[in-house]
Amino acid sequence: MIDEIITLMEELVNERTVPRNVRAKIEEAINNLKDENKDLETRIGTVIATMDEISNDPNLPVYARTKVWNIVSRLEAARSQNK
Repeated sequence: MIDEIITLMEELVNERTVPRNVRAKIEEAINNLKDENKDLETRIGTVIATMDEISNDPNLPVYARTKVWNIVSRLEAARSQNK
C-alpha cells in the first residue's frame, strides 16, 4: 500500500502545473515515507502533516489538491491497518 502511495506522490512531482515549491515538499515527503530508520506510523504521520499543509497552498491547482486529499486518505487507511 505504501508503494502505491509513493507512486501517486511521484505522479504529482512529475506534474509541471504543480508549483515548484509544492513539488519539493512532496519529494521531501516521499523521502520521509521511504526512511526505514523511523517507525512506519511516525513516517505516515509526518507525511500526512506535510500533505495537509500542501493542500492548503493557494497556488495548487484544483485537480492536484484532489490528488493530495486522496493520498492523505490512503495514508490514513495505511496507518489504521498498521495499528
